[in-house]
Amino acid sequence: MQNIEVKRRDLDFRSREAFKSLRTNIEFSGDDIKVVVITSCTPNEGKSDTSFELAESFAQNNKKVLLVDADLRKSIMRQRYKRGRIRLGLTNYLVGKCTMEECICQTDASNFDMIFSGPVPPNPAELLGNERFVELIKKSRENYDFVIIDSPPLGSVIDTAIISKQCDGAIMVIASGEISYRFARRVKEQLDVTGCRILGVILNKIQMSSKGYYGKYYGKYYGKYYGKYYGNYGDEKHA
Repeated sequence: MQNIEVKRRDLDFRSREAFKSLRTNIEFSGDDIKVVVITSCTPNEGKSDTSFELAESFAQNNKKVLLVDADLRKSIMRQRYKRGRIRLGLTNYLVGKCTMEECICQTDASNFDMIFSGPVPPNPAELLGNERFVELIKKSRENYDFVIIDSPPLGSVIDTAIISKQCDGAIMVIASGEISYRFARRVKEQLDVTGCRILGVILNKIQMSSKGYYGKYYGKYYGKYYGKYYGNYGDEKHA
């Protein structure tokens, strides 16, 4: 197991409360929800930041959490959240070059482990569909209370559909004002086909400049959109 120090963002009070609400909603979705995949329609909607902050929120609530960076094509986790060198990642494990234990990073936060994506492979979809990934999820269920998987945008590549088959629930992150309803619905239908339960949608990047916005839209932001669905990729800046 590798040891790392993670870099954190300074969240304001509203953001911290938002992730606590999201965490609570997932916990109330049922005891059978342990492995959650987080995706988006397109790059740069905030899915990776959401995955990290949600995983850390679970860890702060005394849950043992594993965050898996399964965006093998263009990970931003390596640049944004780690300090120090990572020797082994998910790709190394999937091609049989290391064990699961060897690619896990124990962070400086209590109860919070991570697996970074590793080197970019030529065949990410095939790797994520092999038996080693199935075995990784199986072992993670046994060793952790929650497993959060950051996956590529489903509107761009098929990887998330493959990952979702091993998960208990899926969450879509949608940037406000950037994605059409029709496109979001098509991506949701792709998730439906996998048989993975859609836990909800997170509406992200809402402009909070108006003083009255917080009080008026708090419930809609983290209530309505979370429960609504209940029951050009590769740019360096893309999340």
